Amino acid sequence: MNVIKLDDLNIFDFGNTIGLTGNIWTGNDDKSYITLFPDFKLEDIGELNAIVMDSEDWKRLIRQTDLLEQEILTNDNGNVRKVTVRKTARLIDNRIQWKVFERDNYTCRYTGETGIPLSVDHIDLYNEGGANVEENLLSVSRKANKIRGEMPYDQWIVSDAYQRISKNLPEAVKQANLAIVAQLPHLKTLRVANIRSR
Repeated sequence: MNVIKLDDLNIFDFGNTIGLTGNIWTGNDDKSYITLFPDFKLEDIGELNAIVMDSEDWKRLIRQTDLLEQEILTNDNGNVRKVTVRKTARLIDNRIQWKVFERDNYTCRYTGETGIPLSVDHIDLYNEGGANVEENLLSVSRKANKIRGEMPYDQWIVSDAYQRISKNLPEAVKQANLAIVAQLPHLKTLRVANIRSR
């Protein structure tokens, strides 16, 4: 296990490309236990890193992770069966998110998966000032969002990682995703200045 400091990481990644997958518990027997949320599997856990933090680091991390987290699960015919919403400092209007999910047929735009927890992904990256508007958002799975990370969209759409996870996408969706590259100059004009956590 690696031991690192919070400053070794980009704090904006927390709640964006770094998310909760479970908890770690430690007992009196000097053993630790990882409990995973129901949607995650042991193979979803990569390299373990211990982040050593003082109280100021904890304050910074808690402020940053006070983000919007919205989860939608659907059944096979597309009816919503579960929704989880948490209020945040970095608020994306709830109506906009629902429009994005509906527009994308409650389906991950990168993998074509349905019936899984969905989130929204900023085409023009949030950390670059990407706007929280419908035209700059895609409905994606949390796992696909994590795989893309902070890769600019024009690099992402031609990357080996995208090619691998999009192999089951219908051709029309692949073409629609590729066509977004032409919209990037316009999306960049919508950027918001001075991105920061509160």
